Amino acid sequence: MRRVVRGFWGPREESVEALAGRWKLTLDRLVGLLPASVPGSGAGEVWTWRHIHASGPATDLRPDEASLLVALRAAQAADDWSAVTGTGLRLVTAGEPGWEVEVSGLAGGTPEFLLQSMVIAINSPDDAEIPDLELLTVAADVWEPDFGDVSNDDVLDALEDDADFAVGDPSVGWVGYLSAGRAALLPEGMTAARKELRGGGVLLDIAAHGDTEGVVQAYLRLREAGALQPLPRPMDRTTL
Repeated sequence: MRRVVRGFWGPREESVEALAGRWKLTLDRLVGLLPASVPGSGAGEVWTWRHIHASGPATDLRPDEASLLVALRAAQAADDWSAVTGTGLRLVTAGEPGWEVEVSGLAGGTPEFLLQSMVIAINSPDDAEIPDLELLTVAADVWEPDFGDVSNDDVLDALEDDADFAVGDPSVGWVGYLSAGRAALLPEGMTAARKELRGGGVLLDIAAHGDTEGVVQAYLRLREAGALQPLPRPMDRTTL
């Protein structure tokens, strides 16, 4: 089973040192959230990551700040890098059959149209218990996004087919995150369980895994209330 934990935000210029710190905190907090079937998972253990490059073979990367700084600086040294677009990094680790975790991000830039992002994609056996709420909490706490979700292809297909969702629009999955500005627009009587985070953002436990109809109905209510309106283009702010 595949699921994606995602966070998106607008322009936010950051130094490579700040990005390395966010990346290290993200990777550190993943440890212990996933079962021991993922290599190196467990308190105090170091995960084994492969750094996926735009060209050339993947290389090993340790999840310490010095190694992450080297990787991010190398990305900025590439011919096609732009400070406006942001700095990307993609890491993958695999465990027992059926297990793979990929973490990819694009951050630190000041784009006018392309959202910055953090995406944690998890392939797992169908019967594995995955802490969706806690994983989205990591993305929300560390990266301070504008909106985020936990979803899969079935959810995204249902939103496109039944709710006129377009890729790049704010959305929710069976778990969702809204920044403070979006949380202030939650419709009255919204019954999804809420968890307040620092900065005023909220996590919403919207539907059971596999309940695509419940996600679609919540998405429509949130969009109608204005909580899922896109950032104005050209973008001039990080959150709504």
